[in-house]
Amino acid sequence: MSSAPGTALSELASAYERDGWCPLPYRLSTSAVALLRDRVGAICRQARPEVIWEKGGKAVRAIHGCHRFDEVCAALTRHPRLVALAESFLGGPVYVYQFKVNLKQAREGAAWPWHQDFAFWKREDGMPQPDAVNIAFSLDTVHEGNGPLTVIPGSHHLGLQDMYADGDAAQRSDWQRHVSADLAYTVAAERAGKLADELGTQLITGPAGSIHAFHPNIVHSSTNNESADRRALLLITYNAVRNSPPAPTRPDFLVDRNTAPIVAHEDHRLELCPS
Repeated sequence: MSSAPGTALSELASAYERDGWCPLPYRLSTSAVALLRDRVGAICRQARPEVIWEKGGKAVRAIHGCHRFDEVCAALTRHPRLVALAESFLGGPVYVYQFKVNLKQAREGAAWPWHQDFAFWKREDGMPQPDAVNIAFSLDTVHEGNGPLTVIPGSHHLGLQDMYADGDAAQRSDWQRHVSADLAYTVAAERAGKLADELGTQLITGPAGSIHAFHPNIVHSSTNNESADRRALLLITYNAVRNSPPAPTRPDFLVDRNTAPIVAHEDHRLELCPS
């Protein structure tokens, strides 16, 4: 099977290295999107610690670690094209470090301030290097009005910015502040504004089923969802096996302890089609 129809893995890796993000040349099929939406909806109705609510408890904000208990989510992480992509980007065997779905419910989904994912993974979990990749799947059509990701291309080359701007660097934070709008580690708005002026910004939009990759160090944010359209973004973070944190302390639904190399296996329910 071709790993990336129409685009060589080396070309994707070059774009990812240069810009810190890239669209993938394939998408989830309509039936795969429907299946994943169904599973996400079922999980959101469950009372379990992996389900995170917006402040005030009115709407589900995110669900975490779904691949650990849902066989459809687990099957997606093993898709041969995704595994091949992650191994190509990271230069060796990979495992699933995190799996989550960020949900911005219509007119309720709150913003994510400017931040870098690696700030949390390094400070809280002890991940040695940003040798990981986020693969983002749009389960809904994402447009400018429903809170898309905004990334600053090239910002991943500059290292961590303002890592401890909100408090004492010697103290680890409450993990709840890693999944709420009140993030523990943010990039100051002034600094993000200067980076945006220098490097530009890119909105990550597209139809349901679209797939993008982005770097752990890229500076990114998203706005409130003030539209009538939900925005659900499923994210798989693959980490290089050689880069696994030695002694993570956060809950295992945030930091998977199973660091065995993932074995690719195709599930025909989760078809990837050329985009």
